[in-house]
Amino acid sequence: MDEKNLQILRLLQQNARLPLKTVAGKVGLARSSVRERIARMEAEGIILGYKADVQPNHRGGEAVRALLMIRLGRTPARETVSRIAALPSVRRCVSVSGDLDLVVEIEAAVMSGLNAARDEIALMPDVADVTTAIVLKDEKPA
Repeated sequence: MDEKNLQILRLLQQNARLPLKTVAGKVGLARSSVRERIARMEAEGIILGYKADVQPNHRGGEAVRALLMIRLGRTPARETVSRIAALPSVRRCVSVSGDLDLVVEIEAAVMSGLNAARDEIALMPDVADVTTAIVLKDEKPA
């Protein structure tokens, strides 16, 4: 990935709604070149999508979140990881190195929903151990 693509990614991470003309001007490329680069990064899976950050009170109250540190009984356990990532309560699922295999962020409207999501993951095949940490405050939102 070259420096221009990195600049484009940084700009889109700050504001995914920036007009192509603005992005092009900031990185010093033609609008058509920026459009092609963005399309290529989307096709290659570098850009996974675009989202709207919503105020918690507009979701019917502030959601509760937890980080699950998961150790798998065997690796690779691709089917189990895919099942975890596909759950509606899962916000993020990342494979990590070291003693853990996955770090998963889950979210629910109420604590009982969070507990149910955690239990569902803990009971999946190949999940050997789950350590749960409730998120108290998001110090730097994504």
